[in-house]
Amino acid sequence: MNAEDATRPEGTGCGTFPGGAELFRLDTRVAHLNHGSFGAVPVPVSRAQRRLAAEAAADPDAFFLGAPDRLAAARTRIAARLGADPRSLALVTNATEAAHLALAALRLAPDDEVLVTDHGYGTVVAAAARRARTVTVRLDPALPDEEAVGKTVLAALTPRTKVALLDQISSPTARIVAGPGLLAELAARGVTTVVDGAHAPGMLADPLAGRPDVWFGNLHKWAYAPPGSAVLAVAPALRDRVPAPVPSWEDHRGYPRSVEYRATADYTGPLAAPEGLDLLAELGAGAVREHNSALAAYGAELLAGLPGVRPLPSDARLAMRSLRLPERFARTRPESDALREEIMARLGCRVLVWPWEGGGGIRISGQVYNRPAEYERLTRGVRSLLDGR
Repeated sequence: MNAEDATRPEGTGCGTFPGGAELFRLDTRVAHLNHGSFGAVPVPVSRAQRRLAAEAAADPDAFFLGAPDRLAAARTRIAARLGADPRSLALVTNATEAAHLALAALRLAPDDEVLVTDHGYGTVVAAAARRARTVTVRLDPALPDEEAVGKTVLAALTPRTKVALLDQISSPTARIVAGPGLLAELAARGVTTVVDGAHAPGMLADPLAGRPDVWFGNLHKWAYAPPGSAVLAVAPALRDRVPAPVPSWEDHRGYPRSVEYRATADYTGPLAAPEGLDLLAELGAGAVREHNSALAAYGAELLAGLPGVRPLPSDARLAMRSLRLPERFARTRPESDALREEIMARLGCRVLVWPWEGGGGIRISGQVYNRPAEYERLTRGVRSLLDGR
């Protein structure tokens, strides 16, 4: 325990994770409190990726000819860690690409409606809008719990609703939307469920809970994989409909190989991805989740003590917390981007600032490389910004 943690008030439930900071090569001058946006790659996973790149450079023929089988082996390892059927899983580059593939597989008619929410990730919602008519459910960020969110979504269904495209964990507001209860209710009404689980792998113990018709999630955030590593899972009835992103020599093999192989692409990220999930298991996935959630909760408690800052409903399973800012801050995207950059320039802290009419919000994350003192530093600096100093 260092001196900072020794003086931490009792009952915070957080401290430093043994050896956590040493697993990463982050700039120590910056408080990296935004793991939820891009993640960070641990050193052992980076080493594995570099070894794969060296293989490709030393013998390109061997590497690329063997890539389809190696991708299949990596997929099997990933599926075991996620509790998924490897036949349902395909390796893709990110959640946005997965959304496009999934929506293409559904073969929607122009008059079919896709239900989305105003908490949805912009590029994923845009993918739906390219395929069909979208109906946006307005979710008050202050809705008290998962049940209230579910009732609001169900109340927005119409006879034309064919698909519900929902976040498992909303990106800006850090809350559960597509929980098992809501998914069951939608399935009972004959609505196809598509779940954006971008934050779920590594953060949730059962990321495919509720078994939606289509699910996709990033591995580069909480599962410690390199960028360009994500997974798509589809129900058996839909597998043959998922299109290949590009024509390849694996097309005749069908899903998932036709989706995974793209000729001379960079496969080092997905091939190294199982190492990230293995590392999480070695650290103790439960201990990591508990630590990360406690850190995020501590930071949120500190920020909630600032004048005009209001905590949003949270979930103890999540390593992210979100709070509303006073009404004059982050009302538009340019305002939220400017505040985010000001927080970095003046405080040396990386956070997500999201826009919302009537005052936007700030989202913080917790990860094994973080320390409680970083959230204290953020809080002191945000107090000055809110005061106009």
